[in-house]
Amino acid sequence: MKKLLQISALIGAIVAIPAVHAISYDVYAKDNSSNGGTPVNTISLSAGQAFTTNASLDDLWSAGANPRWSNADGLLGNLFATGTDDSGASVGTLIGQAFGPYNDDGFSAPYGALVGKIGSSYILLGTSFAGVAPEAGVLQLMYWDSNAYDNTEYITVEVNAVPDAGGIALSLMGIAALVGFRRFSRR
Repeated sequence: MKKLLQISALIGAIVAIPAVHAISYDVYAKDNSSNGGTPVNTISLSAGQAFTTNASLDDLWSAGANPRWSNADGLLGNLFATGTDDSGASVGTLIGQAFGPYNDDGFSAPYGALVGKIGSSYILLGTSFAGVAPEAGVLQLMYWDSNAYDNTEYITVEVNAVPDAGGIALSLMGIAALVGFRRFSRR
């Protein structure tokens, strides 16, 4: 019975190690715009904690009438309709083009880009980001734009945080203590 309890405690300690898994969020160009919308609150991060975000290159949203369609990287260059994309335009129609950067609150990013904010720090996320949180707080996601009222569609973003090293260290210390206790109790 004692051995069964020790094994159960060891399994419980291993299960307590935080799992790494992505959570998906829909970010709407209009409702979650940096200007006139409300950002999407996602996960809480510690300062220096690693995280990633990913959005499909084929997932499009719009800053208004053509040619203002883009993916999460923003309006960086010419984009042509494929016939199966979200724009609904005929194949070959110019649906997106470069609009330059939009500057707001001391931060600059391409119009139509996926931008994150943690505390007071902005981060250009685009279609793929891997980095660390510049400060502690909730990661907010938004469509970077000066006018939300003619925006349409949304993109889906996967957010993945690497477990905080402190939490993993505590779990590993607990496992080591259980193994040590087991060895000590054998004597």
